[in-house]
Amino acid sequence: MEAASMGKQPSKPRRVVLRLRDLDHSKAAVLNSLGSPASRRAYEFAIDEFIAWYCSEPRLAFGRIVVARFRMSLEARGLSSSSINQRLAAVRRLAYEAADCGLLSPELAAGIRRVKGVKQLGRRSGNWLTLEQCSAMLNGVTGEDLRARRDHAMISVLIGCGLRRSELAALDLEHLQTRQGHWAIVDLVGKGGHIRTVPMPLWVKDALDGWTSAAGIAKGRVFRAISRAGKAWGTGISENVVWHVVSKRCTKGGLEHIAPHDLRRTCARLCHSAGENWNRSSSYSDIRQYRRPSDTWVANRTSVIQ
Repeated sequence: MEAASMGKQPSKPRRVVLRLRDLDHSKAAVLNSLGSPASRRAYEFAIDEFIAWYCSEPRLAFGRIVVARFRMSLEARGLSSSSINQRLAAVRRLAYEAADCGLLSPELAAGIRRVKGVKQLGRRSGNWLTLEQCSAMLNGVTGEDLRARRDHAMISVLIGCGLRRSELAALDLEHLQTRQGHWAIVDLVGKGGHIRTVPMPLWVKDALDGWTSAAGIAKGRVFRAISRAGKAWGTGISENVVWHVVSKRCTKGGLEHIAPHDLRRTCARLCHSAGENWNRSSSYSDIRQYRRPSDTWVANRTSVIQ
């Protein structure tokens, strides 16, 4: 009995105050557990914000009281309930990973889990454009230079096809194919790894052809950067370029607070308001989510740029 008691080693007490290297280690564990690049980007931003706030405050135990104070600081900044809840979810995930790594006691991690988020009252409708505003935005992209052709093609795809920024930046020429006599973006890998096929109106295809023929793009990514000399270079663009183009063109058109996801919302709302009939394709069983637009849909989209 005495030998057995001597063989046991006392358990190492877990920390209650995490240092910067401990937080960085837990942050890396959180980011490695996420599969979506968008989720990793959002969680990394939220965790970095919490670490900066946690290190600037008096060094207290990483527990429920600290997270509640962090939520109060977010509320004082006037952030929306969805933004606050998203940041709190990242902090909870940080606490879970720290507890799994042996850096935080399970009691403190359980207390952090009990911190409630902010209740969201109502439902945000968001921003969307009318047909007249879409026409003004497309016609506002004037000029025959290469940059104007690219911006017009980008905005046309955002309004006509409703792509996300990441999907537009990753758009490849191989994605542009015909199905039953209609142009479509085939096998597009979107958010969360979902694969879908998006119908493309003829006026969007004409805008893309005008850009690709002028830039001499025959393969690879559809959209490229523009040099100071006015020539296309590189192998693609980033999502920030899409944001900058939309913000710049909306400001010139007199539209404020319009983001690329608002154009995606506009495409969905115009399709719903026009009352199109979306028919599932029966001839191409290998494409599960391909839907062919009706003639009314093509006519309504064509009238946007006239």
